[in-house]
This record gives sequence, C-alpha cells and structure tokens, in this order.
Amino acid sequence: MSGSHFIITGTIKGIGEQLAHMLLEKGHVVHGIARGTPGRLSSYPNYRHHVYNLSETSGLEGLMDNIFEEIDPDHADRICLINNASMLEPLKAIELCDATDIHMNVQISLIAPMILTSCFIKKTEEPSIRKKIINISSGSGTYPAPTMSVYCTAKAGINMFTQSVGAEQKNRQNPVEIIAVNPGMVDTEMQRLARGKNEQEFEMVKAFAHAFESGQLLSTEEVGMHLLHIIEKDFEPGSIVNYDEI
Repeated sequence: MSGSHFIITGTIKGIGEQLAHMLLEKGHVVHGIARGTPGRLSSYPNYRHHVYNLSETSGLEGLMDNIFEEIDPDHADRICLINNASMLEPLKAIELCDATDIHMNVQISLIAPMILTSCFIKKTEEPSIRKKIINISSGSGTYPAPTMSVYCTAKAGINMFTQSVGAEQKNRQNPVEIIAVNPGMVDTEMQRLARGKNEQEFEMVKAFAHAFESGQLLSTEEVGMHLLHIIEKDFEPGSIVNYDEI
C-alpha cells in the first residue's frame, strides 16, 4: 500500500489515540498497538489494530513481523514508528516498590521501545524512503523526582537510547531519523492517576495537582498538533526535542 505508514504504541487513549486520529484524518495508514480494543479509531478503514501487551517483550519481534506484512516498504512514501506507550506506576519510594511493578514499568517504558526500534531499523534497511522514529519522553527523564524513581529512570533511558542509536545512524547512507520528544505536561489519564494518589506514599501529589489547577497542562489535541509538526520537520538523528523549543 502506498502512502505514509505510522506504527504507534498506546493508541486506545491519551496522546497516542489523539495522534492516531489526526493522522487517519489526513489519510495516512496507522498501525496501532495497545492492550485494549480501539474506540473511534476502528471506524477508519486505514486503521490496523494489534492487541498486544508490551510487557510481553519476547513476542515483539513476531508482532513487528505481522505489522510489516501489511506494509510494502518499496511502495511507501514514509514509515514512522512512534513509541508512545509507557507506565507511570509505581509511584512510591523505591523500597516500597515490589519487583513485579518495577519489572513491568521498565519492560513497557524502556525495553519494548528498544526492541521495536531494533526491529524497525532491520525491517527498513533496504528501501530508500524517509524513515523516522519518535520516542515520547518526559521532563522526568532529566529532572529527578522523589517517589518517581522508576518512571524517571525509564525516561532517562529512552533519552540516552535515542542519542546512542542516533549516533549509530548519523553516518548511514539512508539513516533512520530517531528523536526523543518531551511533550511537556499533558492532561492525560496518567496525570489524573498521579493526582489521585495517597500523598503519604507519593510526594509529588501537590505538584501534579497544582499544575492541573493552575492551567499548566496541555490538551492531547495541542500535543497532537505539535507532533504533526515534528513528524514533518527534519532533525539530526539522536536529537532530544522539547515542546517549548519548536
């Protein structure tokens, strides 16, 4: 199928769902990956949904094999992977976090994007078309926060991974343009989850509540428009792009 193909994780809510909607409205083909079933996206004939739990990282190579069976790279104008899905919890001091929660967070937020990136680059080595990877990061990848150590560490890992793969790609003949994007503070379910936590366990509750009450949060529509611009713009591989820099 000709045209632009977008592979997006986390397409049943939040930024991923909104961005997928905007891309589908523009006539692009979107291949969504999420644990649940899609809502409004299912009405688009150019939407392909793959039900998958990203914590099951051993099956990700097979998942990408299935997705690329639906894509003919030789007849596509552009292929883009957007690693959007992540996990916020556990939101506790590290000694209160159990091994299962730590493991699941890192599997979803860091290991899965790394494996999907590896698969994407292997699958798109030959065709000389535009190839882009956008890893959704966070300010938490730069600024440490108490009771958010697992989330902060995963996002810091995403930034370093992006920069390292960017360094690998810079001198390739047909490089993959890999970047990480910090979208700023967005009004999503993750934000609402953080505001509803017990203050005795999660020290950042007041900061999240203040951001919401003072109108600092961006809507998913605003961030979606911003990401559409970033998709079109050229960046040096390995760039870390902050919302307020575009």
